[in-house]
Amino acid sequence: MATTARMDRDASADDVAGALARDGYAIVERFLAPEAAAAKRAELTRILAETKTGRNDFEGYKTRRIYALFAKTRVFDEPATAPLVLGVLDRVLGPSYQLSAPVGIEISPGETAQVLHTDDGIYPIPRPHPEVVLNTMWALDDFTEENGATRVVPGSQRLVGERPGEDADIELATMPAGSLMFFTGSVFHGGGANHSDRPRLGTILEYVTGWLRPQENHVLAVPREVVRTLTPRLQELLGYNIHPPFVGYVDGRHPRRSLED
Repeated sequence: MATTARMDRDASADDVAGALARDGYAIVERFLAPEAAAAKRAELTRILAETKTGRNDFEGYKTRRIYALFAKTRVFDEPATAPLVLGVLDRVLGPSYQLSAPVGIEISPGETAQVLHTDDGIYPIPRPHPEVVLNTMWALDDFTEENGATRVVPGSQRLVGERPGEDADIELATMPAGSLMFFTGSVFHGGGANHSDRPRLGTILEYVTGWLRPQENHVLAVPREVVRTLTPRLQELLGYNIHPPFVGYVDGRHPRRSLED
C-alpha cells in the first residue's frame, strides 16, 4: 500500500511535522543527491568490513550495525544538522534535544523481519505522552519490499496500552536511495525481511529530548579530540549542552567548557 506521507525535497518542516502528527512518519524522497548518497554508502561499506553481525533477534543475526557512528566517520555530520531536520525537531521535540542512537544498519539477504516496536518504549513513560523521540532514516540503497524496507503502522502512535493487532494496516516505507524518512518514537515499526540477493544499507539518526538520557553515551563513545573538531551545533547534539535551566552541567559549568580544558 502506498503511503500518504510522501513528499519531495522541497517539503517544509511544517509539512513533515503535520504528516508526523497524522501518520507517525513521513518520507522526503531523494533528499540527498545521488552522488552524496553513493559517497556515504561507500564510506559506511568500508567501516562495515570490520563490523560483526547482530547478537540477538532484535539486532538481527544477519544484520550489521555501526555504533559510535560519529567516532568513526564524518559523512553524517551535515545530515545530522540539516535545516529541515532541525526544523522538524524544533516542532516535534521542542527547543532542547540531542542525538540518542545514531547507527548505520545493513540488512543482509536472509534476514527475518524485526518485531514491531516503538523506540520510546525503553523509557518508563505511560502512553500517551508528548513525543520524546524522533528518528530520521537515511536510505543509502533503494528500500524495496524485497530487500527489507522498514515496516510501519501509520497512526499507531495514538495507541494506548496495546500493540497493533494482527489485522493492523502495515505499510512499507519503500523509497529510492537518498531519501529521508522521519518517524516518531511512539509509532510502531520494524525492519523488514530481506528476500533479495543484496544487502540493504541505511542510517538511523535518532534524537531524544534534552531531559532524557540518550541510548548511546556519546561523551564516552566519541573521543574528545574528535568532538573538538566538530561544529558547535553538532557538539551540542552529542551531549555538550544544557537542558534549561541547568541539566547536564559539568563542575558547575556549561559542558562545552570542558572541551577548552
